[in-house]
Amino acid sequence: MDNVLDPLDQLMFDAERATGVAAIPHPFWVYNRPVDIDGVRKFHHHLQQGWLPRRIEVSPLRFGRHRWTSADDPSDIEVATPRPRAELDAWLEEQATAAIDAEHGPPWHLAVLPFTDGGAAVSLAVSHCLADGVGLLNAMADAADGRDAPISWPAAGSRGRWQALREDARQTGRDIPALGRGAAAALRLARRVRREGARAAPSTTPLRLPTGADESLTPPMATAFVDADEWEARADALGGTSNALLVGVAGQLAQRMGRVVADGSVLMKIPVNERTAADTRANAVSHLTVSIDPAPATRDLREIRAAVKQALISHREMRDDERAVMSFVPLLRLLPKRLVRLVDNTVVSSNIGVIDPAVFRIDGTEADLWASRVSHRGVTKALMHRMGGVLYVLSGTALGQVFVSAGAYQPGYTNSNEALRQDLSDALNDFSLTGTYIGAPPTTHRSV
Repeated sequence: MDNVLDPLDQLMFDAERATGVAAIPHPFWVYNRPVDIDGVRKFHHHLQQGWLPRRIEVSPLRFGRHRWTSADDPSDIEVATPRPRAELDAWLEEQATAAIDAEHGPPWHLAVLPFTDGGAAVSLAVSHCLADGVGLLNAMADAADGRDAPISWPAAGSRGRWQALREDARQTGRDIPALGRGAAAALRLARRVRREGARAAPSTTPLRLPTGADESLTPPMATAFVDADEWEARADALGGTSNALLVGVAGQLAQRMGRVVADGSVLMKIPVNERTAADTRANAVSHLTVSIDPAPATRDLREIRAAVKQALISHREMRDDERAVMSFVPLLRLLPKRLVRLVDNTVVSSNIGVIDPAVFRIDGTEADLWASRVSHRGVTKALMHRMGGVLYVLSGTALGQVFVSAGAYQPGYTNSNEALRQDLSDALNDFSLTGTYIGAPPTTHRSV
């Protein structure tokens, strides 16, 4: 099996190393009864039999493609000291900072928190360099059902330095023809953006990495749960879909935080799943960007629905060119960091759909609540200000509820879990939706 990283996986890893910021897919389970630890240990064992137990081995060539190798020493299950259920939010924040590393390992961490007032929670923090949302869902469903699909990755360090240099140089030679195609594709995409107008293109800002000590921070997180039937009925009543409703909620959040472009619109970045059967890529996604007006969304979702549909059509037309542009990824490491640019003022809206019920049964029986977040580790205040902040909204349908998880930081805004939870509550209320929440409830609402 070819163990050379896909260009997008290479980009994810290089971006993490360049900025020091790691994205962490972070699903969690909540039980109203004690967790069967032996059952969770079986789940942990089966996770080690799929494609998750692997690491990234860095190429000795500065511009070489990295490779997957086996990871034989995942961290053991952590069983935390019991805490009240009211401290779940704080515990999840702590779990997002667990020592996980796609290069040095361990690449993921599983933990259990018994509640002093009854029940328990389970957390799984994973490096985004290892798996995206859909890939992780597939791995968890396989592990929960005891389906093993062992993949024999080469052992770490199994190549000598000279062998690695020769093989990676040959791989670079094979990649050279794609560079020409990538250059032509980049020009075509640039022309298309100019034709469609600057409003459709996200603004950018130079990324100058902070020097010296800087104040670290954890971007605020908030998670709400809405009855799935209520969510679907509201989307239908407004002439939209579940995905359009999520984009609308994300747009309302962005508007409240001031995360808009000059004309008041919101640039929405929407991941598109491209995972196929037996796909071992860590990140099998592409992205489309669409400009939406959040103002009328609470009354009518048809404009958003049409905009997303048109963006998806355009995205499909340009997909071959976007793939070709990815051939430039290995060369990004040759650029001075002062030339690296990140997108700002965009909002990510990601809907991972209806979750496989097997995911809820990690100890053999069904959990009472399930959701996922995307946490960010290694963030500093200076870096957040240079990036222009972040707003990531993730949603899915699980156990009869739609969860909506938001992670955000906006320079000059009130950045706290409590403030974000209130903003999320208000955004849902704008759509006549009522949620329950992880953590202290916002005004007039309940916590789970």
